[in-house]
Amino acid sequence: MNQSEALFAEAQKVMPGGVNSPVRAFQRVGGNPIFFKKGKGAYLYDEDDREFVDYVGSWGPMILGHAHPQVISSIKAAADNGLSFGAPTAIETELAKKICSIMPSIEMIRMVNSGTEATMSAIRIARGFTGRDKIVKFEGCYHGHSDSLLVKAGSGALTLGEPDSLGVPSSFAEKTLTLEYNNPDQVREVFSQAGDEIAGIIVEPVAGNMSCIPPEKGFLECLREVCDEYGALLIFDEVMTGFRVALGGAQSLYGIQPDLTTLGKVMGGGMPVGAFGGRRDIMHSVAPLGAVYQAGTLSGNPIAMTAGLETLKLIEAPGFFETISENTQSLMASLQSLADSAGIPFTTNQVGGMFGFFFSDTDRMTNFSQVMSSDTGAFVTFFNTMLEQGISLAPSPFESGFVSAAHGQTEFSKTEAAAKSAFEALQQGV
Repeated sequence: MNQSEALFAEAQKVMPGGVNSPVRAFQRVGGNPIFFKKGKGAYLYDEDDREFVDYVGSWGPMILGHAHPQVISSIKAAADNGLSFGAPTAIETELAKKICSIMPSIEMIRMVNSGTEATMSAIRIARGFTGRDKIVKFEGCYHGHSDSLLVKAGSGALTLGEPDSLGVPSSFAEKTLTLEYNNPDQVREVFSQAGDEIAGIIVEPVAGNMSCIPPEKGFLECLREVCDEYGALLIFDEVMTGFRVALGGAQSLYGIQPDLTTLGKVMGGGMPVGAFGGRRDIMHSVAPLGAVYQAGTLSGNPIAMTAGLETLKLIEAPGFFETISENTQSLMASLQSLADSAGIPFTTNQVGGMFGFFFSDTDRMTNFSQVMSSDTGAFVTFFNTMLEQGISLAPSPFESGFVSAAHGQTEFSKTEAAAKSAFEALQQGV
Protein backbone atom coordinates (compact mmCIF):
# COMPACT_ATOMS: atom_id res chain seq x y z
CA MET A 1 0.00 0.00 0.00
CA ASN A 2 1.42 3.38 -0.98
CA GLN A 3 1.08 6.54 1.08
CA SER A 4 -1.91 7.88 -0.89
CA GLU A 5 -3.86 4.65 -0.37
CA ALA A 6 -3.15 4.69 3.35
CA LEU A 7 -4.09 8.34 3.68
CA PHE A 8 -7.30 7.85 1.69
CA ALA A 9 -8.33 5.00 3.98
CA GLU A 10 -7.90 7.29 6.97
CA ALA A 11 -9.64 10.22 5.29
CA GLN A 12 -12.76 8.16 4.56
CA LYS A 13 -13.26 7.66 8.30
CA VAL A 14 -13.69 11.37 8.96
CA MET A 15 -14.74 13.03 5.67
CA PRO A 16 -17.61 12.10 3.30
CA GLY A 17 -16.00 10.02 0.57
CA GLY A 18 -12.63 10.86 2.05
CA VAL A 19 -12.55 14.21 0.25
CA ASN A 20 -13.55 17.85 0.64
CA SER A 21 -14.84 18.20 -2.92
CA PRO A 22 -16.58 15.35 -4.80
CA VAL A 23 -14.61 15.18 -8.04
CA ARG A 24 -11.41 14.54 -6.07
CA ALA A 25 -12.68 11.09 -5.08
CA PHE A 26 -11.79 9.52 -8.47
CA GLN A 27 -15.23 7.89 -8.71
CA ARG A 28 -15.44 8.54 -12.45
CA VAL A 29 -11.99 7.13 -13.23
CA GLY A 30 -11.66 4.37 -10.63
CA GLY A 31 -8.88 3.78 -8.15
CA ASN A 32 -7.90 6.02 -5.29
CA PRO A 33 -7.06 9.72 -5.37
CA ILE A 34 -3.45 10.81 -5.11
CA PHE A 35 -2.46 12.82 -2.06
CA PHE A 36 -0.04 15.57 -3.03
CA LYS A 37 2.35 17.26 -0.64
CA LYS A 38 4.24 19.70 -2.84
CA GLY A 39 4.00 21.68 -6.04
CA LYS A 40 6.76 23.45 -7.92
CA GLY A 41 6.44 25.05 -11.33
CA ALA A 42 4.64 22.68 -13.69
CA TYR A 43 4.97 19.71 -11.32
CA LEU A 44 3.22 18.11 -8.38
CA TYR A 45 4.81 15.62 -5.96
CA ASP A 46 2.82 13.02 -4.08
CA GLU A 47 3.38 11.59 -0.60
CA ASP A 48 5.64 8.90 -2.12
CA ASP A 49 7.72 11.60 -3.85
CA ARG A 50 6.51 10.66 -7.34
CA GLU A 51 6.62 13.51 -9.84
CA PHE A 52 3.68 14.50 -12.07
CA VAL A 53 3.35 17.07 -14.83
CA ASP A 54 0.26 18.95 -13.67
CA TYR A 55 -2.52 20.09 -16.01
CA VAL A 56 -5.09 20.65 -13.25
CA GLY A 57 -3.39 23.67 -11.72
CA SER A 58 -5.66 23.57 -8.66
CA TRP A 59 -8.54 23.74 -11.17
CA GLY A 60 -7.22 26.84 -12.88
CA PRO A 61 -5.62 29.40 -10.58
CA MET A 62 -1.99 28.33 -10.88
CA ILE A 63 -1.40 30.24 -14.11
CA LEU A 64 2.18 31.02 -13.04
CA GLY A 65 2.81 27.44 -11.98
CA HIS A 66 3.03 26.17 -8.43
CA ALA A 67 4.89 28.05 -5.70
CA HIS A 68 5.99 30.97 -7.84
CA PRO A 69 8.77 32.58 -5.77
CA GLN A 70 7.44 36.15 -5.98
CA VAL A 71 3.92 35.13 -4.97
CA ILE A 72 5.18 32.98 -2.11
CA SER A 73 7.48 35.76 -0.91
CA SER A 74 4.62 38.27 -0.89
CA ILE A 75 2.43 35.87 1.09
CA LYS A 76 5.12 35.28 3.69
CA ALA A 77 5.65 39.00 4.15
CA ALA A 78 1.92 39.63 4.52
CA ALA A 79 1.54 36.75 7.01
CA ASP A 80 4.10 38.36 9.30
CA ASN A 81 1.55 41.13 9.90
CA GLY A 82 -1.31 38.78 10.79
CA LEU A 83 -3.71 36.49 8.98
CA SER A 84 -7.09 38.20 9.23
CA PHE A 85 -8.55 41.35 10.78
CA GLY A 86 -12.21 41.37 9.76
CA ALA A 87 -11.68 45.05 8.98
CA PRO A 88 -10.74 47.21 5.98
CA THR A 89 -7.16 47.04 4.69
CA ALA A 90 -5.27 49.04 2.09
CA ILE A 91 -4.40 45.92 0.09
CA GLU A 92 -8.03 45.06 -0.70
CA THR A 93 -8.56 48.52 -2.21
CA GLU A 94 -5.35 48.16 -4.21
CA LEU A 95 -6.50 44.83 -5.68
CA ALA A 96 -9.98 46.24 -6.34
CA LYS A 97 -8.49 49.16 -8.30
CA LYS A 98 -6.27 46.79 -10.26
CA ILE A 99 -9.22 44.58 -11.27
CA CYS A 100 -11.37 47.57 -12.24
CA SER A 101 -8.56 48.86 -14.45
CA ILE A 102 -8.15 45.49 -16.18
CA MET A 103 -11.88 44.84 -16.65
CA PRO A 104 -13.68 48.07 -17.60
CA SER A 105 -17.13 46.45 -17.16
CA ILE A 106 -16.36 46.30 -13.43
CA GLU A 107 -16.83 49.80 -12.02
CA MET A 108 -17.23 48.60 -8.42
CA ILE A 109 -16.33 45.28 -6.85
CA ARG A 110 -17.01 43.33 -3.65
CA MET A 111 -14.52 40.71 -2.44
CA VAL A 112 -15.79 37.36 -1.18
CA ASN A 113 -14.22 34.00 -0.35
CA SER A 114 -15.20 31.64 -3.16
CA GLY A 115 -16.69 31.41 -6.62
CA THR A 116 -19.88 29.92 -5.19
CA GLU A 117 -20.27 32.91 -2.90
CA ALA A 118 -19.66 35.28 -5.80
CA THR A 119 -22.27 33.73 -8.12
CA MET A 120 -24.81 33.33 -5.32
CA SER A 121 -24.44 37.03 -4.53
CA ALA A 122 -24.65 38.08 -8.19
CA ILE A 123 -27.96 36.23 -8.57
CA ARG A 124 -29.34 37.93 -5.46
CA ILE A 125 -28.30 41.33 -6.83
CA ALA A 126 -29.90 40.64 -10.22
CA ARG A 127 -33.17 39.75 -8.51
CA GLY A 128 -33.01 42.68 -6.11
CA PHE A 129 -32.07 45.21 -8.77
CA THR A 130 -34.72 44.14 -11.30
CA GLY A 131 -37.47 43.11 -8.87
CA ARG A 132 -37.83 39.82 -10.79
CA ASP A 133 -37.31 36.23 -9.69
CA LYS A 134 -36.40 34.05 -12.65
CA ILE A 135 -32.84 33.30 -13.76
CA VAL A 136 -31.64 31.77 -17.03
CA LYS A 137 -28.67 29.41 -16.96
CA PHE A 138 -27.32 26.82 -19.37
CA GLU A 139 -26.94 23.05 -19.35
CA GLY A 140 -23.51 21.93 -18.21
CA CYS A 141 -22.53 25.32 -16.79
CA TYR A 142 -21.58 25.05 -13.13
CA HIS A 143 -21.90 28.18 -11.03
CA GLY A 144 -21.22 26.77 -7.59
CA HIS A 145 -23.45 24.75 -5.32
CA SER A 146 -25.98 27.35 -4.18
CA ASP A 147 -29.59 26.14 -4.40
CA SER A 148 -30.76 28.32 -7.28
CA LEU A 149 -27.91 27.28 -9.55
CA LEU A 150 -27.54 23.55 -8.89
CA VAL A 151 -29.83 22.63 -11.77
CA LYS A 152 -28.35 20.70 -14.71
CA ALA A 153 -24.94 21.78 -13.52
CA GLY A 154 -21.63 20.56 -14.82
CA SER A 155 -18.33 19.56 -13.24
CA GLY A 156 -18.62 17.50 -10.07
CA ALA A 157 -22.37 17.15 -10.41
CA LEU A 158 -21.86 15.45 -13.77
CA THR A 159 -19.06 13.30 -12.42
CA LEU A 160 -21.41 11.86 -9.84
CA GLY A 161 -24.09 11.30 -12.43
CA GLU A 162 -26.46 13.58 -10.49
CA PRO A 163 -26.77 16.97 -12.17
CA ASP A 164 -29.28 18.00 -9.48
CA SER A 165 -29.00 17.61 -5.73
CA LEU A 166 -31.24 16.42 -2.93
CA GLY A 167 -31.97 19.21 -0.52
CA VAL A 168 -32.75 21.78 -3.21
CA PRO A 169 -36.45 22.77 -2.90
CA SER A 170 -38.45 22.37 -6.10
CA SER A 171 -39.65 25.94 -5.67
CA PHE A 172 -36.04 27.11 -6.11
CA ALA A 173 -35.54 25.09 -9.26
CA GLU A 174 -38.77 26.46 -10.70
CA LYS A 175 -37.21 29.91 -10.75
CA THR A 176 -34.24 28.67 -12.80
CA LEU A 177 -34.76 28.29 -16.55
CA THR A 178 -32.12 25.97 -17.98
CA LEU A 179 -31.39 26.27 -21.70
CA GLU A 180 -28.96 24.71 -24.17
CA TYR A 181 -25.54 26.35 -24.33
CA ASN A 182 -24.75 27.88 -27.73
CA ASN A 183 -28.44 27.94 -28.75
CA PRO A 184 -29.40 31.60 -29.31
CA ASP A 185 -32.76 30.71 -30.88
CA GLN A 186 -33.85 29.00 -27.67
CA VAL A 187 -32.79 32.05 -25.65
CA ARG A 188 -34.85 34.37 -27.84
CA GLU A 189 -37.88 32.07 -27.63
CA VAL A 190 -37.79 31.91 -23.83
CA PHE A 191 -37.43 35.68 -23.51
CA SER A 192 -40.32 36.24 -25.92
CA GLN A 193 -42.48 34.17 -23.56
CA ALA A 194 -41.22 35.25 -20.13
CA GLY A 195 -38.82 38.16 -20.64
CA ASP A 196 -40.55 40.44 -18.15
CA GLU A 197 -40.13 37.81 -15.40
CA ILE A 198 -36.41 37.17 -15.95
CA ALA A 199 -33.96 38.97 -13.67
CA GLY A 200 -30.88 37.91 -15.55
CA ILE A 201 -28.81 35.42 -17.46
CA ILE A 202 -25.80 33.78 -15.85
CA VAL A 203 -23.34 32.08 -18.18
CA GLU A 204 -19.79 30.83 -18.33
CA PRO A 205 -18.63 32.79 -21.39
CA VAL A 206 -16.37 29.82 -22.04
CA ALA A 207 -18.00 26.79 -20.46
CA GLY A 208 -15.40 25.05 -18.32
CA ASN A 209 -17.42 22.50 -16.40
CA MET A 210 -18.47 20.20 -19.22
CA SER A 211 -14.82 20.23 -20.26
CA CYS A 212 -13.95 23.30 -22.38
CA ILE A 213 -16.73 24.55 -24.67
CA PRO A 214 -16.15 27.95 -26.33
CA PRO A 215 -19.09 30.15 -27.34
CA GLU A 216 -20.20 29.89 -30.95
CA LYS A 217 -20.19 33.13 -32.94
CA GLY A 218 -23.34 35.09 -32.13
CA PHE A 219 -24.21 33.31 -28.87
CA LEU A 220 -22.83 35.80 -26.36
CA GLU A 221 -23.98 38.64 -28.62
CA CYS A 222 -27.52 37.25 -28.44
CA LEU A 223 -27.40 37.18 -24.63
CA ARG A 224 -26.36 40.83 -24.54
CA GLU A 225 -29.11 41.79 -26.98
CA VAL A 226 -31.99 40.05 -25.18
CA CYS A 227 -30.90 41.40 -21.79
CA ASP A 228 -30.87 44.92 -23.22
CA GLU A 229 -34.26 44.41 -24.87
CA TYR A 230 -36.02 43.00 -21.80
CA GLY A 231 -34.23 44.86 -19.00
CA ALA A 232 -32.50 41.76 -17.58
CA LEU A 233 -28.92 41.67 -16.33
CA LEU A 234 -26.19 39.71 -18.08
CA ILE A 235 -23.89 37.97 -15.60
CA PHE A 236 -20.60 36.52 -16.82
CA ASP A 237 -19.32 33.81 -14.51
CA GLU A 238 -15.61 34.33 -15.08
CA VAL A 239 -14.53 32.46 -11.96
CA MET A 240 -12.63 30.12 -14.25
CA THR A 241 -11.93 32.33 -17.29
CA GLY A 242 -11.14 35.62 -15.55
CA PHE A 243 -7.43 36.47 -16.03
CA ARG A 244 -7.09 32.93 -17.43
CA VAL A 245 -8.09 32.91 -21.11
CA ALA A 246 -6.89 36.51 -21.48
CA LEU A 247 -5.81 39.27 -19.12
CA GLY A 248 -9.26 40.84 -19.31
CA GLY A 249 -11.05 37.51 -19.23
CA ALA A 250 -13.43 36.12 -21.83
CA GLN A 251 -15.31 39.42 -21.99
CA SER A 252 -12.23 41.11 -23.43
CA LEU A 253 -11.57 38.19 -25.78
CA TYR A 254 -15.07 38.26 -27.29
CA GLY A 255 -15.82 41.97 -26.92
CA ILE A 256 -19.01 41.55 -24.86
CA GLN A 257 -19.57 43.69 -21.77
CA PRO A 258 -21.67 42.07 -19.04
CA ASP A 259 -23.59 43.93 -16.35
CA LEU A 260 -22.09 41.83 -13.55
CA THR A 261 -18.99 39.62 -13.44
CA THR A 262 -18.03 36.96 -10.93
CA LEU A 263 -14.36 36.16 -10.36
CA GLY A 264 -12.17 33.75 -8.42
CA LYS A 265 -9.22 31.39 -8.85
CA VAL A 266 -6.47 33.41 -10.60
CA MET A 267 -7.32 36.62 -8.73
CA GLY A 268 -6.29 34.86 -5.53
CA GLY A 269 -3.02 33.47 -6.81
CA GLY A 270 -4.03 30.08 -5.42
CA MET A 271 -5.53 31.35 -2.17
CA PRO A 272 -9.28 30.96 -1.46
CA VAL A 273 -10.95 34.05 -2.90
CA GLY A 274 -13.77 35.31 -5.09
CA ALA A 275 -15.39 38.58 -6.12
CA PHE A 276 -18.36 40.06 -7.92
CA GLY A 277 -18.57 43.42 -9.58
CA GLY A 278 -20.12 45.42 -12.34
CA ARG A 279 -21.93 48.62 -13.23
CA ARG A 280 -21.83 51.26 -10.53
CA ASP A 281 -25.60 51.74 -10.40
CA ILE A 282 -26.14 48.01 -9.91
CA MET A 283 -23.45 47.71 -7.24
CA HIS A 284 -25.04 50.59 -5.35
CA SER A 285 -27.86 48.18 -4.54
CA VAL A 286 -25.49 46.15 -2.32
CA ALA A 287 -25.41 46.75 1.46
CA PRO A 288 -24.52 49.05 3.09
CA LEU A 289 -25.46 51.36 0.18
CA GLY A 290 -28.55 49.39 -0.82
CA ALA A 291 -30.99 46.77 0.35
CA VAL A 292 -29.37 43.66 -1.20
CA TYR A 293 -27.61 42.08 1.76
CA GLN A 294 -24.22 40.38 1.47
CA ALA A 295 -21.50 39.99 4.07
CA GLY A 296 -18.46 37.89 4.94
CA THR A 297 -16.09 37.90 7.90
CA LEU A 298 -13.09 36.76 5.88
CA SER A 299 -13.88 38.74 2.72
CA GLY A 300 -10.88 40.75 1.54
CA ASN A 301 -8.51 38.58 3.55
CA PRO A 302 -5.11 40.33 3.42
CA ILE A 303 -3.15 37.18 2.59
CA ALA A 304 -5.42 36.30 -0.34
CA MET A 305 -5.47 39.92 -1.54
CA THR A 306 -1.67 40.05 -1.47
CA ALA A 307 -1.31 36.80 -3.43
CA GLY A 308 -3.86 37.97 -5.97
CA LEU A 309 -2.32 41.38 -6.50
CA GLU A 310 1.16 39.92 -6.97
CA THR A 311 -0.20 37.39 -9.47
CA LEU A 312 -2.03 40.02 -11.52
CA LYS A 313 1.09 42.18 -11.68
CA LEU A 314 3.10 39.24 -13.03
CA ILE A 315 0.59 38.17 -15.68
CA GLU A 316 0.43 41.70 -17.09
CA ALA A 317 3.85 41.11 -18.69
CA PRO A 318 3.81 41.67 -22.48
CA GLY A 319 3.25 38.47 -24.43
CA PHE A 320 2.33 36.44 -21.34
CA PHE A 321 -1.04 35.22 -22.58
CA GLU A 322 0.03 34.89 -26.20
CA THR A 323 2.78 32.45 -25.19
CA ILE A 324 0.48 30.30 -23.06
CA SER A 325 -2.15 30.24 -25.80
CA GLU A 326 0.36 29.22 -28.47
CA ASN A 327 1.78 26.49 -26.24
CA THR A 328 -1.67 25.13 -25.48
CA GLN A 329 -2.66 25.19 -29.14
CA SER A 330 0.51 23.29 -30.04
CA LEU A 331 -0.13 20.69 -27.34
CA MET A 332 -3.69 20.11 -28.52
CA ALA A 333 -2.50 19.74 -32.12
CA SER A 334 0.03 17.13 -31.00
CA LEU A 335 -2.59 15.15 -29.11
CA GLN A 336 -4.93 15.30 -32.10
CA SER A 337 -2.20 14.03 -34.40
CA LEU A 338 -1.36 11.14 -32.07
CA ALA A 339 -5.04 10.18 -31.78
CA ASP A 340 -5.49 10.34 -35.55
CA SER A 341 -2.44 8.13 -36.08
CA ALA A 342 -3.88 5.56 -33.68
CA GLY A 343 -7.32 5.74 -35.31
CA ILE A 344 -8.98 6.94 -32.09
CA PRO A 345 -12.03 9.24 -32.40
CA PHE A 346 -10.82 12.37 -30.65
CA THR A 347 -11.35 16.11 -30.76
CA THR A 348 -10.09 19.08 -28.74
CA ASN A 349 -11.19 22.58 -27.76
CA GLN A 350 -8.94 25.37 -26.55
CA VAL A 351 -9.24 29.00 -25.46
CA GLY A 352 -6.03 30.61 -24.26
CA GLY A 353 -4.38 28.30 -21.74
CA MET A 354 -7.63 26.43 -21.10
CA PHE A 355 -8.36 23.19 -22.95
CA GLY A 356 -10.66 20.21 -23.22
CA PHE A 357 -10.55 16.94 -25.12
CA PHE A 358 -13.27 14.46 -26.00
CA PHE A 359 -13.32 10.91 -27.28
CA SER A 360 -15.82 11.58 -30.02
CA ASP A 361 -16.02 11.66 -33.80
CA THR A 362 -17.85 14.99 -33.62
CA ASP A 363 -15.58 17.58 -35.23
CA ARG A 364 -16.57 20.44 -32.93
CA MET A 365 -18.06 20.04 -29.46
CA THR A 366 -20.47 22.90 -28.75
CA ASN A 367 -23.02 21.78 -26.15
CA PHE A 368 -23.97 19.58 -23.22
CA SER A 369 -25.65 16.83 -25.27
CA GLN A 370 -22.57 16.33 -27.43
CA VAL A 371 -20.32 16.18 -24.37
CA MET A 372 -22.56 13.61 -22.70
CA SER A 373 -22.48 11.41 -25.82
CA SER A 374 -18.67 11.22 -25.89
CA ASP A 375 -16.90 7.97 -24.93
CA THR A 376 -16.24 8.36 -21.21
CA GLY A 377 -14.90 4.80 -21.01
CA ALA A 378 -12.10 5.75 -23.39
CA PHE A 379 -11.38 8.75 -21.20
CA VAL A 380 -10.95 6.49 -18.14
CA THR A 381 -8.36 4.36 -19.95
CA PHE A 382 -6.57 7.44 -21.24
CA PHE A 383 -6.59 9.16 -17.84
CA ASN A 384 -5.20 6.17 -15.94
CA THR A 385 -2.53 5.43 -18.56
CA MET A 386 -1.40 9.05 -18.45
CA LEU A 387 -1.37 9.07 -14.64
CA GLU A 388 0.77 5.93 -14.54
CA GLN A 389 3.31 7.78 -16.67
CA GLY A 390 3.38 10.87 -14.49
CA ILE A 391 0.84 13.13 -16.21
CA SER A 392 -1.85 14.58 -13.93
CA LEU A 393 -5.14 15.42 -15.65
CA ALA A 394 -8.48 16.21 -14.06
CA PRO A 395 -10.11 12.91 -12.92
CA SER A 396 -13.28 13.56 -14.90
CA PRO A 397 -14.13 13.93 -18.60
CA PHE A 398 -16.19 16.99 -17.66
CA GLU A 399 -13.37 19.18 -16.39
CA SER A 400 -11.14 21.58 -18.30
CA GLY A 401 -7.37 21.34 -18.27
CA PHE A 402 -4.92 24.20 -17.86
CA VAL A 403 -1.47 25.06 -19.14
CA SER A 404 0.62 27.41 -17.02
CA ALA A 405 3.53 29.71 -17.77
CA ALA A 406 5.78 27.12 -16.11
CA HIS A 407 5.00 24.47 -18.73
CA GLY A 408 7.65 24.24 -21.43
CA GLN A 409 8.92 21.90 -24.10
CA THR A 410 10.26 19.39 -21.57
CA GLU A 411 6.80 18.98 -20.03
CA PHE A 412 5.06 18.89 -23.41
CA SER A 413 7.44 16.20 -24.68
CA LYS A 414 6.74 14.06 -21.61
CA THR A 415 3.01 14.57 -22.14
CA GLU A 416 3.16 13.63 -25.80
CA ALA A 417 5.18 10.47 -25.09
CA ALA A 418 2.65 9.42 -22.45
CA ALA A 419 -0.26 10.21 -24.76
CA LYS A 420 1.24 8.07 -27.50
CA SER A 421 1.21 5.11 -25.11
CA ALA A 422 -2.31 5.94 -23.94
CA PHE A 423 -3.71 6.06 -27.47
CA GLU A 424 -1.94 2.80 -28.26
CA ALA A 425 -3.57 1.23 -25.18
CA LEU A 426 -6.96 2.38 -26.49
CA GLN A 427 -6.14 1.06 -29.94
CA GLN A 428 -5.38 -2.36 -28.42
CA GLY A 429 -8.55 -2.28 -26.34
CA VAL A 430 -6.71 -2.38 -23.03
